Amino acid sequence: MICLNAVSKTFSTKQEKVAALRKVSIQIEQGEFCVLLGHSGAGKSTLLKIVSGQLEPDEGEVLIGGQRLLRRNRRQLQHRIGMVHQHFELVERLSCLDNVMLGQLPWISWTRSLFRNWSSEQRANACRWLEQVGLEPSHALRRAGLLSGGQQQRVAIARALIRKPALLLADEPVASLDPATSRAILTLLRTAARQWNVCVLCNLHQPDLAQEFADRIVVLSKGAVLFDGSPAEWVRRDERNEFDSAVCDRSVDLSSPHGKK
Repeated sequence: MICLNAVSKTFSTKQEKVAALRKVSIQIEQGEFCVLLGHSGAGKSTLLKIVSGQLEPDEGEVLIGGQRLLRRNRRQLQHRIGMVHQHFELVERLSCLDNVMLGQLPWISWTRSLFRNWSSEQRANACRWLEQVGLEPSHALRRAGLLSGGQQQRVAIARALIRKPALLLADEPVASLDPATSRAILTLLRTAARQWNVCVLCNLHQPDLAQEFADRIVVLSKGAVLFDGSPAEWVRRDERNEFDSAVCDRSVDLSSPHGKK
């Protein structure tokens, strides 16, 4: 379970101070697939960076599995977090198997990781995770840079899941993918939540995909929580027009194949 209690974050520029998050309180259970919606600048990426320990909140607290995220225990808790990024963040010259094994770096000796001298058990485990995310065994030794975008994102998800995380953070994981591949990737993330009891927090721009796949939707607007509930509740709310303006960005064309102009 992840819990944010009155989390606030402000960034200072030469001209002004910008409140990225304003007393955000959210609780997400294990096995739940929660989607963050909001236009660019709403605070979604800032929230994910705070939860992952990349940023510290100015106020409030973050608890992961009941343990407060602090500077002194950040590295320990980060080992329980898997990350999936918009641009995959793979080492393209390495094989898919090697990329998946990078997810286990905290538990692998420096020399073994440097020379990629994996044990037969470690190789078998990485191959199992590649199969779990829908890739054939033949993909294991292929260079990651030769795969399609959807296949690369599957490798990235396998890399995150091999850590057996309590929490999986996905920052715009389908922004560069076509609609069919986007649905396949979101199905995989939902499966991770339900089958492996992972708490999944996913940042999206597409309200239609959030309605289709999320167990829960949290809408951020100007750094504050505008809505927190089920997709069905979101649709029923009288303020739907207000939500539409809060989650749709002028730079985003939801009807385009890639979600962008």
